[in-house]
Amino acid sequence: MKPSALTRVSLRTVALGYLIALLLVPLVIILWRTFERGIGAFIDSISTPAAISAFQLSLLIVVIVVPVNVVFGVVTAIALVRGRFPGRNLLQGIVDLPFAVSPVVIGVALILLWGVDGWFGGLEHLGLKIIFNLPGMVIATIFVTLPFVVREVEPVLHEIGDDQEQAAATLGASRWQTFWRITLPAIRWGLTYGVVLTVARALGEFGAVIMVSSALPGKSLTLTLLVHGRYINDHNTFGAYCAATLLMGMALVTLLLMTLLERKRTTR
Repeated sequence: MKPSALTRVSLRTVALGYLIALLLVPLVIILWRTFERGIGAFIDSISTPAAISAFQLSLLIVVIVVPVNVVFGVVTAIALVRGRFPGRNLLQGIVDLPFAVSPVVIGVALILLWGVDGWFGGLEHLGLKIIFNLPGMVIATIFVTLPFVVREVEPVLHEIGDDQEQAAATLGASRWQTFWRITLPAIRWGLTYGVVLTVARALGEFGAVIMVSSALPGKSLTLTLLVHGRYINDHNTFGAYCAATLLMGMALVTLLLMTLLERKRTTR
């Protein structure tokens, strides 16, 4: 039965009101608290040495995490779609594990593994410090962003099938040539979309990172940790709002890029 015009309007009103209360109102409050002292005060707050270092560290983690997840994600997606091997269902579950487990639990697990008294704690005696250092933050971010490339590439591989790959193999192409000339061009939009999602999650990750970070400015302080530190530890509410606005701006750019890519992928 087709809903009446009143029902449709009511549902749209409820949905719009929910989105306004949940997203728009907090966004407006953050922007108002950020720029209530003027644009100059905002620039001063995000141009402090701690803020610049946090911005650079956040970008550095993204630069490291994205290539790792691209390689792992593509290889895993191809293995899950094209391969039939023992433990395939287990691998499927591992890929989705970050969706089910709290990031804080992930951080604790990394401490148990890589901490001084952990299974691989002996590395610290060799001068390789993982926990409370950049490597630990990178590992935590890699884990929480692990599913995105896999889950975006996997349905594309299902859709295109393997007919062209088999044809290329019949014509004498190596597996590497088949991947570069057949598989990769076919999955490029799914891969790009997965990369954008990975960037967005890596920039905003907090729970896992705070567990394995010392949160020292200039060493292991990301933008999300800077917001937390300014608000909770320093009681610098204005500085926290400014850092949050900078992080929100980066997320907005990522969201716009994701929207443009989705439209382009749909048209093609």
